[in-house]
Amino acid sequence: MDGKSLMRAVARFTVVQGLIVALLAFGLCQFVWTDAPSAHAVQVSAWVAFVVQILTFTIVKLVATQNLIAGWGLGTLLRFATVGVWAFMGIKALGLTPGPALLSLVTFFFVSTLIEPLFLNN
Repeated sequence: MDGKSLMRAVARFTVVQGLIVALLAFGLCQFVWTDAPSAHAVQVSAWVAFVVQILTFTIVKLVATQNLIAGWGLGTLLRFATVGVWAFMGIKALGLTPGPALLSLVTFFFVSTLIEPLFLNN
């Protein structure tokens, strides 16, 4: 895969990923966790998920030309590691509400992972 097509794929995924995470975060803040500390936790988790998903998609896209399953496995491992670090250190360090911060991060990862295959074939 050449650099130009990789950048195009990552750019398309980034735009769609941003829209999905923003819509999910809005919905979670409006209908599920409506108090200010919980909404803040959801917003911070949305940014974490957005950055990690772009990174994992780029890794999967780079590795997919040689071994798609290895790329997906590496991306999944990175997501699990992020959830672990977020649960044991990140939430406490930032003083966030634990439930909304962790559950929203997992929700963002789950939904984003569902759309990822749509962009791997392009």
